[in-house]
Amino acid sequence: MKIVIPGGTGQVGTVLNRALTAAGHEVVVLTRRPVGPDEVHWDGRSPGPWTGAIDGSDVVINLAGRSVSCRYTPANLRAMMDSRVLSTRVVGEAIGAAARPPRVWLQMSTATVYAHRFDAPNDEATGAIGGTEPAVPGYWSYSVDIAKAWEREQERAAAPHTRKVALRSAMVMSPDRGGVFDVLSWLARLGLGGPVAGGAQYVSWIHDHDFVRAVEFLVDRDDLAGPVNLAAPEPLPQRAFMRALRTAWRVPVGLPATRWMAEVGALALRSDTELLLKSRRVVPGRLLEAGFAFTYPRWPEAARDLARRRRGGRRGTSGPVRASTG
Repeated sequence: MKIVIPGGTGQVGTVLNRALTAAGHEVVVLTRRPVGPDEVHWDGRSPGPWTGAIDGSDVVINLAGRSVSCRYTPANLRAMMDSRVLSTRVVGEAIGAAARPPRVWLQMSTATVYAHRFDAPNDEATGAIGGTEPAVPGYWSYSVDIAKAWEREQERAAAPHTRKVALRSAMVMSPDRGGVFDVLSWLARLGLGGPVAGGAQYVSWIHDHDFVRAVEFLVDRDDLAGPVNLAAPEPLPQRAFMRALRTAWRVPVGLPATRWMAEVGALALRSDTELLLKSRRVVPGRLLEAGFAFTYPRWPEAARDLARRRRGGRRGTSGPVRASTG
């Protein structure tokens, strides 16, 4: 198959490109800074010669969007919104105008669309959409607004011959340098991988192999459209999540952090505490109902595999993934 991945130079795109290329597919990446023979320039907001890559393709997997690993300033939040909405809009326009449109369009979304909650898991049918939770920072609702606008743009796209799937993805864990597993492992190995603000908030995640397998599953299943949660079926509290990660790295102790310490740490890492403090209890209802079987449903086994691959140098990439906004 010919698979086009707009915004495919970041962590998730690197994971997908590597696996899909190894499986024998033709993969074309749309990026602002092309460097390889299979990369095509685009700006993520306007049509251009890149639309020729989509015309005649089999699958489009749009991952474009400014990284969320940043301080949530008004300017950065606006950049997150614009980079997602505008890139989705222009991809939809290219698909709609194609003489031979792709049969499926997988559009990246985020599990952050769901509410901050501890009482029950969020699946696609019964999950609570966030934005109105009491006693959380007001700006958290903007992240939900971004997710909703992202998905709404795909829904509105005039692409009648292309099946649309919105990937409500949890954190994708891979051993690549620069990815989320790498950052969390670095903290754990420094002895800083303890509970944050008590550690009761849930962490949703998905192993990189299962992420790729889920994408392939969704490409093949013509009966699945709309939002699909890409998350392992057993999210767990942050304190247990980090305990399992420390065990995988054979680190006996992780210092706890209060909420204000998390603020200081996020500032030092040029990130935001929403990534640490929001309880994301997300489960893959539609994938499980459709018969998808996770290779790594539980975090302790997933963490051991990822740490083993990292220690053995079997990351599947020769260096850090490239930061990308598409």
